[in-house]
Amino acid sequence: MNKFVSTVGSRIPLVDAPEKVTGSGVYIEDMKFPHTLFVRMVRSTISHGKVLAVDLTEAEKVSGFVSSLVPGELGTGTRFGVLPISEDETALPAPRVLYSGAIVAAVACETEEAAREAALRVRVEYEELPAILRPKDALKKTEDPLHEGTVNGTNIHKEVDQEFGNVDGAFASAAHVIEKDCIFDGINHGFTEPIGCIAVPEPNERMSVYSATQVPHYLHRALAKVLDEPMHKIRIYKPLVGGGFGGKSDPFPHEMVAALLARKTSRPARVIFDRDEVFLNNHGRHPTEYSLKLAADVDGNLLGLDSRSLIDGGAWGSFGVVTTYYNGILAQGPYRMPTVRYGGRRVYTNKPACGAMRGHGAVNARFNLETALDELAEQLDMDPFNLRFQNALPPNSTTRNHLRITTTGFVECLEKTRARSGWSKKFRQLPSGEGIGLGCGFYISGSALPIHRTKTPQSTVHVKIDGDGGVTIHSMAADIGQGSDTVLAQCVAEAMGVSMKRCRVFAKDTDTAPLDLGSYSSRVTFMAGNAALEAGQNILKKLQAACARLTGLPAGGFCRGPEETYLHKSDATVSVSFMDALTEALANNGALIAKGIYRAPKLGGAFKGSGAGLSPSYSYQAFVAQVSVDEETGHIRVKHVWAAHDCGMALNRTAVEGQIEGSVHMGLGQALTEQMLFTSGGQLINPNLLDYKILSPLDTPYIEAIVVESCDPEGPMGAKECGEGALAPIIPAVANAVYDAVGIRLTEVPMTPERVLKALEKKKKLEARRANS
Repeated sequence: MNKFVSTVGSRIPLVDAPEKVTGSGVYIEDMKFPHTLFVRMVRSTISHGKVLAVDLTEAEKVSGFVSSLVPGELGTGTRFGVLPISEDETALPAPRVLYSGAIVAAVACETEEAAREAALRVRVEYEELPAILRPKDALKKTEDPLHEGTVNGTNIHKEVDQEFGNVDGAFASAAHVIEKDCIFDGINHGFTEPIGCIAVPEPNERMSVYSATQVPHYLHRALAKVLDEPMHKIRIYKPLVGGGFGGKSDPFPHEMVAALLARKTSRPARVIFDRDEVFLNNHGRHPTEYSLKLAADVDGNLLGLDSRSLIDGGAWGSFGVVTTYYNGILAQGPYRMPTVRYGGRRVYTNKPACGAMRGHGAVNARFNLETALDELAEQLDMDPFNLRFQNALPPNSTTRNHLRITTTGFVECLEKTRARSGWSKKFRQLPSGEGIGLGCGFYISGSALPIHRTKTPQSTVHVKIDGDGGVTIHSMAADIGQGSDTVLAQCVAEAMGVSMKRCRVFAKDTDTAPLDLGSYSSRVTFMAGNAALEAGQNILKKLQAACARLTGLPAGGFCRGPEETYLHKSDATVSVSFMDALTEALANNGALIAKGIYRAPKLGGAFKGSGAGLSPSYSYQAFVAQVSVDEETGHIRVKHVWAAHDCGMALNRTAVEGQIEGSVHMGLGQALTEQMLFTSGGQLINPNLLDYKILSPLDTPYIEAIVVESCDPEGPMGAKECGEGALAPIIPAVANAVYDAVGIRLTEVPMTPERVLKALEKKKKLEARRANS
């Protein structure tokens, strides 16, 4: 019998590629509506204070001025946020400004030029208050915390203290203890498309909001709250998104401002940020101080991990509660860790808020652990690969803090990177200034617990087929460039046994698409993919029943055949084409409609915070970086990266390799150049892509993406995540390679030339003291 030819593992063009490469794709800035008003934000010039008055006198004189929004107007002080446990954000100050660059008011005009001029003419009177700019100052008690509900009268937003096993006993019995204190600067997502939205009041008293968002559902909820309208009176439309990386995964004040102005004026209100405003909006990676102690026995078996983090959250909560947990929970994998203790503190400060960014919560902690493991290997006179082999988590196991491990390709990742990189001939054997280093990783395939505790599935997909034979897939999973629409099309086509060319994906409009929680935590392939697969399988059952009516053979015997046919297991000569089966299925029935859902299995323990970090599956990575270090300038050049990533099954090999390469490039930016810099008064001084240094193509090394497949039993066709986990390992891999090259352990990220030179100078002084002692 001829068999169905599967697309799994092949190289498939992304379904939205033609739109993007021809320029016909529609982004938020391409969208036009009649009578649109242009909105500009008036931003705070102080880091902390009360707004006493907003004077619009001169702004209203600008030709084309139409309206404004100032603090105190209906809805401007309503609190919202992506997490219901820390809804602390407002459209405008309520009652005070919390950082320099925060939105204070807004103007709406007939033209962009008029709006810019009017915004410049607005005068704001403040009562300036002392600013909290250093995280350690936020730990102190105060009579006036930045937000209600902080911990014990301090500016601590969230504190986490967890302990599993006898940690003190583990360290007391240890033959080797490594201690590391590391500092990480905050960074921004740097996506290509600036943030923007258009709010359009409809004639039927509904509000449509078009936004470049990763989370249409959470935006939908927040707008309903701020506008004080039922959700059915609000529609969210997500056009193409020019990159997100977590930076568009919150509901934001500008979206609330646009909607409030649209309601006030009964006209569409358009907001498109300049690049500096994107940086002021931020919600990027948290600046973090991270301390760690690692214990091992005489043979290198890990005994315990004790870590502490102080996380600068900025002005708002965002995903900060999750960040605080993840810095401890995700630190230990992919290793067996018999005892674990973690203390995390996320604090509010008067700086732009931090939130979710690619590899959310795992990146900074991963750097600390992976560089500590290299120090431990050196103490043991052990190859860093062998140390990791020895301590690798086995499949079908449970971590000390109750994470369920199913499949793991970690050992295979190690094997392949060691072989491909030529490690055994290079490690500690390259010329001075040249080095090679290893870094490994571990990440979730979607959060097992939804943000809002409801019984609604985390992903739902609808499939409809009519007489034209086209397969229409409805979902609200947000494609932000990672290719999730292609995954949905592939899963449905694979389940039905038809060509992907028949499939069209509509994942833009909450009026037509079923609920999905959005694109974050690497959840889309696993969760929406499973829902799409189930929807396709449900359609297949209806086509099998039609085949049975046409042939008189049992429906269950029909299976997918080549070239969109259905063959019967009992008789290889029986073949029914897809269109014949569809025509029969539509008879006296109308359009074929089916749905699929995904709800994560119940996981975890009963302790406080047990839901954080739970995932139906985890990805694994092992990366090797080869670098050169110029000891005169301090410049680090990454020459070659070997990046092995366990993605379960590679549904689309091209897309998987692209995600690995993109993660490596973004991780190298954090490793070497990217940092948000502030004045002593809290003003951001590099809010542009000239002064904020992202690696150029000329700085990018050759990246060898190594796809490792472990075929997860719960993933769609065996797949798990490949969009975020591949970022974290590259940063410690570079740091470990720098040590191999010039013998310095860098503990501040990014590893700038200034920091390299400082460490080299310290090393020279230490060597001189030793020589003279």
